[in-house]
Order: sequence, then structure tokens, then C-alpha cells
Amino acid sequence: MKLPRRYDDAGQAFPIYITVVAGLLFLAFAYLAVGQAAANRNGAQTAADAAALAAAQDTRDTLAGQWLDVVRDPTKWQDILDGRAAVLDGCPRADQLAAQNDAQMLGCDGQLSNLSYTVQVKTDKSVGESIVPGTENKHSTASAKAVIEPLCTFDLPGEHAGDAVLPGLTCKDRNWVLKPDDPAGLPEPKDLFDVHLAD
Repeated sequence: MKLPRRYDDAGQAFPIYITVVAGLLFLAFAYLAVGQAAANRNGAQTAADAAALAAAQDTRDTLAGQWLDVVRDPTKWQDILDGRAAVLDGCPRADQLAAQNDAQMLGCDGQLSNLSYTVQVKTDKSVGESIVPGTENKHSTASAKAVIEPLCTFDLPGEHAGDAVLPGLTCKDRNWVLKPDDPAGLPEPKDLFDVHLAD
């Protein structure tokens, strides 16, 4: 005796249902793998950005210290404010920041010509296991460049102005009247130099 037709239809639909569910599960796992990889890449980029900025800020602070050492001698200011007196030794600081962001530094290059640092890092953690073969051993890498930008200009006083007269210092939109005996009234490193990631 033949079964009613509706049972035949149900029996034929079941394999299709299983196939659709399996396909949806596969897509869900694939999206998860993509998400894992994106998160890992974002972590690498965050670590690279932080490391490059840390190296540049370290050098900025050193330059500001050099300027304070010669604040009474304006003839020495220009080389410092232009960055020509910079010693690009900020890479150890970059290494520290990379480690704090769960990454290891692959390279750090300081450029005196444009007063910058370029840093490459690799994440400590892998992308993780997923349906994509090999991701459990895949580590994301990223690079970032940070630039130190001088912010200040000044005009040297005339030769008859006297040694005690210091030029005014213009940093962005602020004019500083410098009083070396009042350190609290002198520009801070962030007033003298801007540090930012390069586009």
C-alpha cells in the first residue's frame, strides 16, 4: 500500500533541510574565523601605533630637555627645535610598549631626515583555531610611523639687545615670554613638539 503523497514530500525535504543547516553552520564558523583574524589584526595595529608613538615621545622629551639646558643661549635653540640635534634612541621604549600590548617588535627605524620612527610588530597570540587550516599558528603583523613635528618659531634679538634678553617663543597660537628662573612658566615638551601618527 502506497503512503499518502505528503509523507513522500516530507521525506524528500529532510535531506535539503540538513544541507541548509550544515551550510548555515559552515557560514557561521567562517564568519567567526574572519572575526578572529580581524581582531588579531586590530591588536597588531594597536601595538604598532602605541610603540611608534612611544618611541617618538621619548625622543620629543629628550629634545625638550636639551632645549631647557640651553634656554639661556638662543643661538643654540634652532638646531634643537628643528630636530637636528635629536638622538634617535627611542626604540627601547617602543619595544616596551609593544610588549605591553601583547606583541613583539620586529623592527624599529628612526629617521633624522623627517624626525620619525617606523615600527613593525607581530602579535604574541595567534589567530586561533578555526575552520581555516593553519590559523592556529598564524600571527598578525602591522607597522606604524610616528612623526615628531616642531611647533615653535622665534627671532633672535639684535646684537645690542644684551645677553639677558631672550627672544619670545611662538608655539602654535601661543606666545611665550620666557623666564628661565621660573621653570613653571616654560613650555612643556608637548608645547614644543607635536607627536602624531603619519597618514
